[in-house]
Amino acid sequence: MAIIKVANRAIDLDAAEIPNIDASKITTGNFDASRIGSGTFADARIAASNVSQHATSFDDNKIVNDISTLAIRQASNENKGAYNTNSMYVDVFQDATGIGTQTNTNRNASEYVSSVSSAVDSSYSNVHFIYEDSNTNSTNGQSGSASTTALTLNDQSFSTTQKKFGTHSLYFPNGRGTGNTKSSDFTGTIPNIKDLSNLHTLELFVYHTHRNGSNSNPAYDDNAIWAISDTYTSINIGDSGRLRMMQYNSSNSQVYQTWDSNYYLPLNTWTHLVFVWGSSTVKFWADGTYKGSITRYALSSATPANSIRFGCSANGSGHTFDGYMDSIRWTNAERYTGTSNITVPTTPHYPNNLNVNATGNFISNAITTSSTNKMGAIITYQDAQGTNTLNTDIVLQLSADNGSNFTTATMTAMPDFASGIKMAKVNDLSVTAGTQLKYKISFANQSGSKEARIRGVSLQY
Repeated sequence: MAIIKVANRAIDLDAAEIPNIDASKITTGNFDASRIGSGTFADARIAASNVSQHATSFDDNKIVNDISTLAIRQASNENKGAYNTNSMYVDVFQDATGIGTQTNTNRNASEYVSSVSSAVDSSYSNVHFIYEDSNTNSTNGQSGSASTTALTLNDQSFSTTQKKFGTHSLYFPNGRGTGNTKSSDFTGTIPNIKDLSNLHTLELFVYHTHRNGSNSNPAYDDNAIWAISDTYTSINIGDSGRLRMMQYNSSNSQVYQTWDSNYYLPLNTWTHLVFVWGSSTVKFWADGTYKGSITRYALSSATPANSIRFGCSANGSGHTFDGYMDSIRWTNAERYTGTSNITVPTTPHYPNNLNVNATGNFISNAITTSSTNKMGAIITYQDAQGTNTLNTDIVLQLSADNGSNFTTATMTAMPDFASGIKMAKVNDLSVTAGTQLKYKISFANQSGSKEARIRGVSLQY
């Protein structure tokens, strides 16, 4: 018998009188909102896409990154050791307890990790004089401990009153006005600057405290910063504070020249000075700004006695500097070329190829958590020398299975954490699932002219 279907709009059934309708029977059409007065839909009656299409997506990475940044800052301010929460691990290297293994890296007492070996790292911040030979990369230096190596500073004095870096600086307390003829020589195997084929660079920080005398004759300018012994070649501070250089010309006459007649060395402040001896000129920078060049003469009337003097004149008697000097670097090379401004160092000058490992890495201890296959991190780092490239010179890898499998992250730069301290991040990196989390940071292309320092890590999971 055939089933007859009769449409009767007069029939009005309540919810209890309507049996469950199989989901496959509801293929088209819409329910009028007024017909749904109470009750719920059974599971799977509404497709997920019907819900998600009306939901606004939410990305919590900005919040996570901000919290991670604040965690690093708080840990730095409070000098905290490594610690973890339910979803974050933070280490600012106040100590080495959070570091599991290191290969060609070292945690410095100044709370960072780099590829500088511990043999030099312990005295790095107090190195006051570095000599570098561009041909052999041999280096010698003297630190604030007042101990001597291959180079010797005579009449040395160290002070903690003023220091640009570390805990000490070189102190020059006796100017010509006191009647003391202080001779401060760094003696050793110093290349002869007489030959114009020899290129040299002098870099240093000075803190000038007092100008002596009032003699207008430039031959009696006080406050010599630097000199080559027995050549009457020196860099002097005039009574007014203007920097000038004394050399012999081809006629064996003393010549006094100024790089910039408008530049005067300030008193009672640290100033970074750079002098470069090229083949025909001597260039000068002050606090990173190029100030000009003067003619370089061949010093034909004198033979340097292989002694560089700081804080006194070329003959070692008088014209002495009053104040402090720090982070002096003398290089047997034309370190800066052209006339562009240069970056003022924020760390002590560091010798080339002196116990700096080109590559290295360090791995954290394992952090135990619930199983995860997604991780993120923020690192803070410093370009102590040169400019380090993210994901090339500094490489971050993450693991959730106790280091059995590391996944390499592609970090992106963030706004600076602080002056000279940079930040980088990675969010939601897919890793092999596990419950033992680790990070690994590797260094590459490190040298005396490029050094990265990792200042902090905030691991997200």
